[in-house]
Amino acid sequence: MLVGVAIVFPVVFSIGSAYTRRETALQRLSDFKGHAVAIYFAMRDWPTNKNNTLAEQGRALILDMVIIMKDMFKTSHDQDWTNNEKGIYQKFSELSKLTIQMRDYGTQSGEISRINQYVSKMIIAFDNMKIIHNYRTPITLRAYSKVFIYIFPIIYGPYFASAHMDYSMHLEYAMPVLYSFILVSLDNIQDHLENPFDEVGEDDIKIDAHDTLRQLS
Repeated sequence: MLVGVAIVFPVVFSIGSAYTRRETALQRLSDFKGHAVAIYFAMRDWPTNKNNTLAEQGRALILDMVIIMKDMFKTSHDQDWTNNEKGIYQKFSELSKLTIQMRDYGTQSGEISRINQYVSKMIIAFDNMKIIHNYRTPITLRAYSKVFIYIFPIIYGPYFASAHMDYSMHLEYAMPVLYSFILVSLDNIQDHLENPFDEVGEDDIKIDAHDTLRQLS
């Protein structure tokens, strides 16, 4: 009972919270890429005057944003983070200005307004991913779980030492190892899911610039 309440429940809750954040981050990444592809197609197909390089410029800006975002989310709050954050907002500004140039090549004002909404939704999706990166499972809850995991063998040591009188003598070795293995495994799962962008765990989100490049063709 003590193990379930003091250790297993908090760890499982943390895993569920981290997994939910990962799924939300995947949705926001999908929103970002989907609107980016829509902007590229609009720059390529909507202007009546095809003698322009809008699509190529938009494609280059989108790829730059994906690369910056990938590098940014693999770092923490340091100078690299600040520089990448400034860089990606600069790219958003350039993309917004590029949409205005579509008017010079025969795109209607209503269509340009729609494209600007796509840019706005890309920014919102990026900000959501940034918040997911910065605000994670409560540190106090994770610290609480780790403390109990580490002191568990000490607390239950005397019990397992006396249990061999009623059960097999090998039980006093097998049970502590099994309990510790289960608890440490759950804790490691939570650690790997905690930051969905660091590409350390097998289930982490991989922001692939080459995949985006294939879509923008």
